[in-house]
Amino acid sequence: MQYKEWLEEWLEFYVKPSTKERTYRKYRRQSEKYLLPTLGECDVGALSAVELQKFSASLGERGLAPNSVNFIVAILKASLKRGVSLGVIDRQYADAIVRPKARMNKTACFSKAEQKKIESYIFARQDPSLFGILLCLYSGLRIGELLALTWEDVDFRKGTVTVCKSCHDSWVQSRYVKVIDTTKTPSSERVIPLPRPILGYLKIIRRQTGMRFIVTGRSEYGAEVRSYQRTFSTILEKLRIEHRGFHALRHTFATRALEVGMDIKTLSEILGHKDPSVTLQRYAHSLIEHKTEMMNKVGRLLG
Repeated sequence: MQYKEWLEEWLEFYVKPSTKERTYRKYRRQSEKYLLPTLGECDVGALSAVELQKFSASLGERGLAPNSVNFIVAILKASLKRGVSLGVIDRQYADAIVRPKARMNKTACFSKAEQKKIESYIFARQDPSLFGILLCLYSGLRIGELLALTWEDVDFRKGTVTVCKSCHDSWVQSRYVKVIDTTKTPSSERVIPLPRPILGYLKIIRRQTGMRFIVTGRSEYGAEVRSYQRTFSTILEKLRIEHRGFHALRHTFATRALEVGMDIKTLSEILGHKDPSVTLQRYAHSLIEHKTEMMNKVGRLLG
């Protein structure tokens, strides 16, 4: 059996039924772009360790980042391992691949001054649809989680918001449409206590809009991801703040939380991380202004 035949069978009957539609499409897209052109014609049982290592190395030579190479190799490895478990092939050598060392992406966030400029702009505009930006700054929500929120998810009596779904834009009939989906991972389902001022603003917005989704948009289904990202980029441009992706709001929340003394375990649960070590590795840093403040406190001992 050629590898392309097995890869198609694996994607269709093992990946597609067990993953999100977006994940399945990503697996297929990467397989068609990288795996099939190089390994597709090979006999699936004859893929040697040397041949697989050469393939992995060739991805780096094509200019792909280590994280991208590792993702493609992970697809290759998973497909071959499934083939062994099902008896399609006798043995696989993907475990022997030496992969490039991946670097954790730097967590870009806004300074305190930039955050205040963004908040002041939102309050000055008094546009209910922009409140989602403020909500992310004080809850750490991902954009998909934010735009999937409905008023049923808010418990004003307990002062909490329940994250139990997410959303993304999908290309359907020549246009993007909003699709409500499950959360990124099971651990992403969580209940977040909200600061009292945020709850107060939420009550006002609920009275103003009367819509089902908290962040309103052009339709009854609320704002779409791409549209909301463009809105945020436009705000940064108007405020002359260096462009950062919407996810920087989540990073900013985590940074501010650590700066005021929130413990890693609590922050991890609020962010929806599976393990506090992920939070510690990604967010155990502070901005230079906070470091300067701390160092000046130490310096006062000199006097």
